[in-house]
Amino acid sequence: MASAQTANPKLQDSLSDKSFEYLSHASSTAVKDSVRVRLYVSAWLEKARREKEYGQMASAYKSLIYCHRKEFRLSYADSMVTAAKKSGDIELIGSAFMTRGIVHYDRKEQMKALDDYLAADAYIAKTDNQYLVYKVKYGIAQTKYYLGFYDEAIALFRECIDYFKEENDRAYLNSLHSLGLCYNRIGNYAWCTVTNQTGIEEGRKLENLEMEPYFIHSEGVNLYGRKEYRKAIQKLAGVLPDIIRYRDFANVSVAYFYMGRSHWSMDQKEKAIAYFKKVDAVFQSEGYIRPDLREGYELLIGYYKAQEDIESQLFYMKRLLEADRVLAQNHGYLLKKIVKEYDTRELAEAVRHIENRMLARTVIAFGIIVLLAAVIGYLISRHFKNKRLFDQLMDRDTSKPILPKSNSGQVAQDINPEIELNILKKLENFESVHRYLEKDMSLSRMAKLFNTNTKYVTRIIVKHRGKGTIEYLADLKINFIVEKLKTENRYRNYTNKALAEEAGFGSAQNFTRAFKERYEISPTYFISQLKKAADTDS
Repeated sequence: MASAQTANPKLQDSLSDKSFEYLSHASSTAVKDSVRVRLYVSAWLEKARREKEYGQMASAYKSLIYCHRKEFRLSYADSMVTAAKKSGDIELIGSAFMTRGIVHYDRKEQMKALDDYLAADAYIAKTDNQYLVYKVKYGIAQTKYYLGFYDEAIALFRECIDYFKEENDRAYLNSLHSLGLCYNRIGNYAWCTVTNQTGIEEGRKLENLEMEPYFIHSEGVNLYGRKEYRKAIQKLAGVLPDIIRYRDFANVSVAYFYMGRSHWSMDQKEKAIAYFKKVDAVFQSEGYIRPDLREGYELLIGYYKAQEDIESQLFYMKRLLEADRVLAQNHGYLLKKIVKEYDTRELAEAVRHIENRMLARTVIAFGIIVLLAAVIGYLISRHFKNKRLFDQLMDRDTSKPILPKSNSGQVAQDINPEIELNILKKLENFESVHRYLEKDMSLSRMAKLFNTNTKYVTRIIVKHRGKGTIEYLADLKINFIVEKLKTENRYRNYTNKALAEEAGFGSAQNFTRAFKERYEISPTYFISQLKKAADTDS
């Protein structure tokens, strides 16, 4: 476990016989004197260790988290979780995981934060502590926002706003700020502005101005969305010193990007390029990148291509590939965790319910029980397998045709890099305009479209998409249909033949076979589950 440092051993010795209540109260009332706080908390921690009071030990470590520098906080958070587990107190354990999740989130370690939020939820769900319930809900909402599930995040943040308004000023303002960010991401700029203004006004009413720079920062990004570029730059430049002082490298990077993007939109490309390079500098030093910031690399590449600066162009192409690897890794992990693991508890409850029902029937003849168990086991196995496959398909991001792969070692290095880049851009355009939906699309047609030969097209697809041409085209078509089924209700009423026509398959049989080969369930089952989920939500 981590241990606290003390600069005054004599004073700490004089505190050794004080009660836990005294030490806890003293540490909370001495917040303006960090040295004195650490003395009280150190005495509190040592007393808890001697007496093996693990609940008090966990509480003392929690206090240390907030009175020490950031570099020590994770160590104290780990010790807090260990002590809480030893206490056996479910609420304390849940709270400890929640606190460590917050520490990880503050360190921009989103994956580790989510692990702790989910662990906290498992414990807190067994208690009646509504405050902790909503703290977990806020953490999950933040992760939903990070993943891009903005509508779901909006619903959760609204619940948090209603609860925290009467319970916790800072949590209330944080929830308002996050709600505004969600509105911006879905393009509802008017409501984002309203929410930001509300946050500023509420903060002033509550005499809590800590969040005001963040509401202004949010509005600066929002003004870019509204195409008010000069105002966006002015807002962001005004709060950037505060954000830098807070050492919030993530929002510093976001400010740099949208200042650069605003300059770019005003055709001030040299100024824009300088800001995009600052975004890259943050990525290199802190490893921070998010999907919208990715565009800065595309603009850098295009800028240097126009300048015929091949060296710089290739440099930022490599940086973009590096950013894509990080984005794919981080977002893929979180998508799996938030959708799959967070819902696992409900599935486990269903299994336990069935087992309890079976246990109540033990008076029935052994042969009948065995038979029923076999039948139920088969049905459960089949149901969960299909449900798992359905959930995996729902989790999959089908809004983008196919994520780029890095398989450069799988093909011969005999294609000129400029030719390769030219064909790859044509391939990306081919995907973005959905040319693959044409019924007679084939390798030879693609070669003609790209003004090249079939051998080069095949090699580019293998290298950058990680698969053969036939599989590549089939996957694009199936992903297109899956995304339409997820997002547009009318497609759920189409026959397999009609869906096959939409996707450019030669027949309903070919479409159904390709769907099953890719996802192991039939399109009919997938549609039925979508309809069932829609009925449940309504």
